[in-house]
Amino acid sequence: MEEICTVNMTVKYLTKKWTLLIILELYKGENYTRRFSELKESLSDITPKILSERLKELEEEGIIIKNVDASAFPVRCEYTLTKSGLDLIEIIRAIKRWALIWKIDNIPCGNQDCRDCVL
Repeated sequence: MEEICTVNMTVKYLTKKWTLLIILELYKGENYTRRFSELKESLSDITPKILSERLKELEEEGIIIKNVDASAFPVRCEYTLTKSGLDLIEIIRAIKRWALIWKIDNIPCGNQDCRDCVL
């Protein structure tokens, strides 16, 4: 596969560990927004360093926007999905549909909208 292939270039950043789960957690937030601490709490096994790295990568790709509120201490940073990021939710839903149909020994999820999923 060519290095400049669109699929190859996209897969390189979307398949990094935690990336799709971070996008999904942002989708669950009010106005598709969450603070760093909320993301860390929701993704309990992720390290702060990796979470920070993935958020920076997603921001560079235009999938999220970082909003900084320096009017109070500590400084408050929030991350919000862009239109591009919201479009990725459809891909996550397609992965979920595929998994529910084809994955062996899969426990069916009762929530077809991942935003309502609490697991």
